Amino acid sequence: MDRSQHLGELQYAIMRVLWEEGESTVARVVERLPRAQRRALTTIATMLTKMEKKGVVDHRAEGRQFIYFPTVSESEVHRTMISDLTERLFQGDAGALVSHLISEQEFDSQELARLKSLIADRQRKEKPHGR
Repeated sequence: MDRSQHLGELQYAIMRVLWEEGESTVARVVERLPRAQRRALTTIATMLTKMEKKGVVDHRAEGRQFIYFPTVSESEVHRTMISDLTERLFQGDAGALVSHLISEQEFDSQELARLKSLIADRQRKEKPHGR
């Protein structure tokens, strides 16, 4: 598993801005961050440099400004972080994670119907052809 795609809360918030914007300056990232994650420009610039070393963002120079952009997709990061969570908390048992979520979270009838549909689709894909 690629540890470089494990992001802290602030790093993930920065990535969300970059995924939504496509590319962004440090100032624009700060502006777009939720209030709870807003930090000084220098702090965000330092964090982006660290994230670049991890390989999750890159930049290009435009005059004297750096324009940052993501090098990994949101789904790649989700996959890595969920896999790590499943491994750490449920010994790699994805079914135990799903069972936990279903028993511990509140779902309305529409969400439950959507989950049932996802399970049914998965079951159809798992059935061998010709039966």
